[in-house]
Amino acid sequence: MTSINAISKLDFSALTAKQFSLALDVERVRSDFPILSTDIYGKRLIYLDNGASAQKPRQVTDAVREAYETYYSNVHRGAHYLSQRSTDAFEEARSTIQRFINAPSDKNIIFTQNVTAAINLVAASWGRKFLKAGDEVLITEMEHHANIVPWHMLREELGISLKVVPITDDGLFRLDDYELALGPATKLVAITECSNVLGTKIPIKRVVELAHARNIPVLVDGAQGIVHQPVDVQDLDCDFYAFTGHKLYGPSGIGVLYGRSELLEAMPPYQGGGDMIEHVSFDGVTYAEPPYRFEAGTPPIVQAIGLGAAVRYVDRLGMDRIHAHEQALLAYANTRLAEIEGFRFIGTAPEKAAIISFLIDGLHPFDVAAVLDRQGVAVRVGQHCAEPLMDRLGIEGTVRASFGLYNCFDEIDKLAAALEKAKELLT
Repeated sequence: MTSINAISKLDFSALTAKQFSLALDVERVRSDFPILSTDIYGKRLIYLDNGASAQKPRQVTDAVREAYETYYSNVHRGAHYLSQRSTDAFEEARSTIQRFINAPSDKNIIFTQNVTAAINLVAASWGRKFLKAGDEVLITEMEHHANIVPWHMLREELGISLKVVPITDDGLFRLDDYELALGPATKLVAITECSNVLGTKIPIKRVVELAHARNIPVLVDGAQGIVHQPVDVQDLDCDFYAFTGHKLYGPSGIGVLYGRSELLEAMPPYQGGGDMIEHVSFDGVTYAEPPYRFEAGTPPIVQAIGLGAAVRYVDRLGMDRIHAHEQALLAYANTRLAEIEGFRFIGTAPEKAAIISFLIDGLHPFDVAAVLDRQGVAVRVGQHCAEPLMDRLGIEGTVRASFGLYNCFDEIDKLAAALEKAKELLT
């Protein structure tokens, strides 16, 4: 079967019903998201800013409301019913996530504030202990600031260096360039699974294999990857995997760091306080075992419960079905938007997630986004926390439309119409 991601304008209409059979029942899915019935400036909302933050289904908001209204209390060590019930729900969320990414144990799952906090945890804990002056952290030209700035901070503190794997003009990541960049000074590979700007997918399993052949650990920024396709950390064999809840249809203020057991056990605490200790005296401290060693203070209890509900929601829909649906949207959008005169795709790698960054010749991206907003179409505009990538591409920013499981083909047609309206108004 032809890859739905590679379908061209000429053969899109030839797709069979069988090829669409994995797609979701979008109308049923959309009914789970009340916000999609909102009108913006008198027009029904078309939400295409999922790469920044996805909307939440009732199943998530109901779980959050139930926790706050019926059993909320602080977790761990409470002797009363509410604390015990909250603790059970909080730890069940950890187990739900462990199963979702096929981690060996729930002890591999650390709750953080977001993926940025997760990467900072690795940099501050593992990095400070195991990196020294002259060591290299290998990243790519398409990284989010969250996977650049923490390593800059460590460079200022320890004297490590950043080595950057180049990409092609069309946003393609080349394994041969990556393999050549791995050297004796490389002590960590920190890499995105999927570019938040270009949608480029990285062959993470092969990236890990090549690094591990040289005894180099790998941290994966999965913020954009896990929302579009199934993730199995044992199959990937990565050492760290970080993702965030608000992009995965869950609450904001919650993220996850998966870590290989032997690495977590060797890492010192990132922050100090309650719940991350075994014993405390004025003479010394004994730290708790992972994951609690890295969860100082009152954790994001209800946010974790909400993320557990979000994971159960997408798991019931099926990540394979979500992936197929989004790839169908991407194929149609590539065809439909290419019909617009002056439309320019930024990032055309053959393996992409459902993310389209673009420019329209002669129009400023912020002006385009403003017109789209008045048409009820929500998109992202700017550098997308990837300023080095923009410098590499020689542009100041882009408009970005990112699709989720509740988007539909009709919304792509309306996006195209809104872009034609922008051209009419701005030229």
